[in-house]
Amino acid sequence: MARRSVVVPLLIALGALWSAPAPAQQGFDTVQVQAVPVAAGVHMLTGRGGNIGVSSGPDGVFLIDDQYAPLTPKIEAAVRTFSNGPFRFVLNTHWHGDHTGGNENWGKAGAIIVAHENVRRRLSVDQFMAAFNQTYPAAPKAALPVVTFTEAVTFYLNDDELHTVHVKNAHTDGDVIVRFRKANVVHMGDTYTSRTYPFIDLGSGGSVNGVLAAADLVLGMIDDQTKVIPGHGPLSNQAELRAFRDMVAAVRDRVQQLVAQGKTREQVLAEKPTAGFDAKWGGNVERFVGYLYDELSRR
Repeated sequence: MARRSVVVPLLIALGALWSAPAPAQQGFDTVQVQAVPVAAGVHMLTGRGGNIGVSSGPDGVFLIDDQYAPLTPKIEAAVRTFSNGPFRFVLNTHWHGDHTGGNENWGKAGAIIVAHENVRRRLSVDQFMAAFNQTYPAAPKAALPVVTFTEAVTFYLNDDELHTVHVKNAHTDGDVIVRFRKANVVHMGDTYTSRTYPFIDLGSGGSVNGVLAAADLVLGMIDDQTKVIPGHGPLSNQAELRAFRDMVAAVRDRVQQLVAQGKTREQVLAEKPTAGFDAKWGGNVERFVGYLYDELSRR
């Protein structure tokens, strides 16, 4: 494949900003995109939305997720603090807008967008998310992945191997995990959130057991020196991922017991099955327990 020299034109980024719905624009001017060094040739970008993984080096720049469209110029500026290489690929870890919102900008600028086939399928049509009671319109053609895969794909870039594997029915039905073999880094997308209870998108094929399987898969391939990039939250590691996995399993088991006793959704919430974990894990407790009840009660 011929190498492309991709620079995001300012007009493309500004055009996305001007055309975005008013609510989506609010507050983006104050967002700061920060580059966090992870390993040689690997960074994590924080801003608003999912954490972005970046591989940079002699073969250019490889982005894992791209947050929201209005942040594209800030994302580019953050990358330019450590790399002047061309932007070659954008890999989406799943379809949600806080991870794919910049696709159109990067696609129009010439970057190749890659994702699991279910991500393209979901981005191609309107999606309703019951958790937020909101319908998200189909993405424009330029925002759609042009390369898709079903199980796994490996990128040989920047003197490393970026092994990308699909994890079934975890956060959604299109999640992927990216392992940087040489750098000893893993990007887990939203199958792992390092400080909050997980969001399991049941309407998009998510499942608590899939979240646990994703954690088990990664725990089986990393060591205590591995850096773990979560979908949301600070840079993490093996011990913290294991604590997350054990917490999710414990809460699932508690909810399952209550469901087996015939408890209603309201009764399960009243039993506070996350007691003992709330001091460490943030986020919407009622929503997390509600997901578990909705999934486990329909089996």
